[in-house]
Amino acid sequence: MALLPRSARDFGSAQYWEHFFQQRGPRAFEWYGGYLELCAALHKYVRPRDKVLVVGCGNSELSEQMYDVGYQDIVNVDISEVVINQMRERNAHRRPKMSYLQMDMLQMDFQDAQFQVVLDKGTLDAILVDEEEATLERVDRMFAEISRVLQVGGRYLCISLAQAHVVKKAVGYFSQEGWMVRVHQVSGSEDRAAKQQFVLPVFVYVMTKFKKIPGSVLQILEICTEEQDKPARVESAEQLVEAVKERQLYALLRSQLNKNPSASHVSLDLCDADAGKPRYTLHVVDSPSVKASRNNHFAIFIIPQGRETEWLFGTEAGRKQLAASAGFRRLITVALHRGQHYEGMEGIQAELSGKVMELAPPGLPSQQQVPFLSVGGDIGVRTIQHQDTSAMSGEYLIEDVKGDNMCYFRRLIFLSNRNVVQSEARLLSSAAPRGQKKRKKDKKKQASGSTKAPPTSACQAIDRSYLCCEHHKAMVAGLALLRNPELLPGAQLSVLVIGLGGGSLPLFIHDYFCQSRVEAVEIDPSMLEVATRWFGFSQGDRMKVHISDGLDYVAKLAASAAPARYNAVMFDVDSKDSTLGMSCPPPAFVETSFLQKVFLCSIWCAETPCSKTQFWLPSRRSSLCCTPGGSRGRSTKSCSASRTLR
Repeated sequence: MALLPRSARDFGSAQYWEHFFQQRGPRAFEWYGGYLELCAALHKYVRPRDKVLVVGCGNSELSEQMYDVGYQDIVNVDISEVVINQMRERNAHRRPKMSYLQMDMLQMDFQDAQFQVVLDKGTLDAILVDEEEATLERVDRMFAEISRVLQVGGRYLCISLAQAHVVKKAVGYFSQEGWMVRVHQVSGSEDRAAKQQFVLPVFVYVMTKFKKIPGSVLQILEICTEEQDKPARVESAEQLVEAVKERQLYALLRSQLNKNPSASHVSLDLCDADAGKPRYTLHVVDSPSVKASRNNHFAIFIIPQGRETEWLFGTEAGRKQLAASAGFRRLITVALHRGQHYEGMEGIQAELSGKVMELAPPGLPSQQQVPFLSVGGDIGVRTIQHQDTSAMSGEYLIEDVKGDNMCYFRRLIFLSNRNVVQSEARLLSSAAPRGQKKRKKDKKKQASGSTKAPPTSACQAIDRSYLCCEHHKAMVAGLALLRNPELLPGAQLSVLVIGLGGGSLPLFIHDYFCQSRVEAVEIDPSMLEVATRWFGFSQGDRMKVHISDGLDYVAKLAASAAPARYNAVMFDVDSKDSTLGMSCPPPAFVETSFLQKVFLCSIWCAETPCSKTQFWLPSRRSSLCCTPGGSRGRSTKSCSASRTLR
């Protein structure tokens, strides 16, 4: 404890380090690992013939180990006279060509351009402990001296924990000087960190000195993570800081999973190395109640494409149930992203094996085979049929996916909320994409994420009798409250649907209730085009669409001298503003003042065959079935509330 400083600023004090090395003695003190941990990076950027300056050498064995493998032109400096004397005595006979000098690196005695490499292991971190003006001024002097003694084309290698303010300062200074800046993650540092109390990975800043060109604003900024063969270019220092932060958070996550396997829910995205876009989403699910055995420690579950939104795969509760049912103490579910190509189950397994093993539970037996699981043994089929942008709804796409029992479905997805299916229709079997080969003898089934479906006519391809949403089924079932269900199919119903989407709800009502008159209101004209082209929707004598805001449409009807009358008013609308909290329906649709306007548009006459008006408001957890005049009704058991107008 006596070796610890009273404050972080003491790390920059010569007096502190004199006391430190007197108390510690000649025993080596290593910051951020020794030669074995750092050699891969050092060999990449330092040549044996280079003249190397080590600043803030302390009593680390790194210089000695480098000398022993062939780097013999090394000069070491430190501000502490005590440690310099110790190191001279230790190396005088064994390493005669290596020198140790007591020197303040803020004011060094070397000539300009004397070295090809300046090596710093933890010294910058020790000095740059805060962002006070005096501290930053000391760091500027340090950088200026390093720049002065380095030759053009030489490298400043700074080994660091890469705190955000340290990265920002180093990258900002040298990039402004016209140097090329690369942040290189030390290979294996996450593995060592995950097993130790000190969990952050180690990085090497590689600053290559270029001759400064007056007026040039070109910056070369790169990051090289341990799993990448080549560095990736970034556009700004902020992006570089963010990339480093992601690696640090990943190391902290691994440490958390090692120390507390049953911790709170953990998820992460694995991105494409070239494009930087998410390729896989991993969810780590622990089931401590599962009794441990040799073969049930760990498994990977690949969610078939297009099924990631299902409750079992898309919710925390569903994934917990999946893990418990599978019988593994730790299960990682893997969702596959749109716009990515996958080479079947075997290709995914080869791609993910190294990364998922980093998330293995503690105590996993060595050489343990970790199974990759899926539904039916394949990765599903997802085909993007169309992608466009709506001025109102933003980017959207139409995709065909394979579901259970070889059924195929067409979906409308808004990319602003890509994990929510806005509309879904079932494709008729004759139009289903033929995306997979039949299983052959002694061969595993193959599946490709880029399977192309043959061109199909939307009107012929869609099963108009299919309702995908539970709240749609509840709405249709609720029509039985109007009169005898046996007589309903031929009844002359007048139905208003607010919200068109893919058009499956108004289409079902139109087709099943053969005398019904259906009107739909849609705020986004692009959705009418989508429903018509891709979901088999069409207008006719009994089906009309109004392009309008649903709130405005109802208000105008209620204010007219002879408003239209409807037996049923159905609200199938969603808010695009997630900050509102209540997503479906938006709050404005459940205000009493608005519902009173709906009542003015309803049929409430004892002489009519259908003498009641129902209106439904679907929500994420229930379908609200409202009967004007005081009557209440629930359309399904899942309904949790009803509202009465008085």
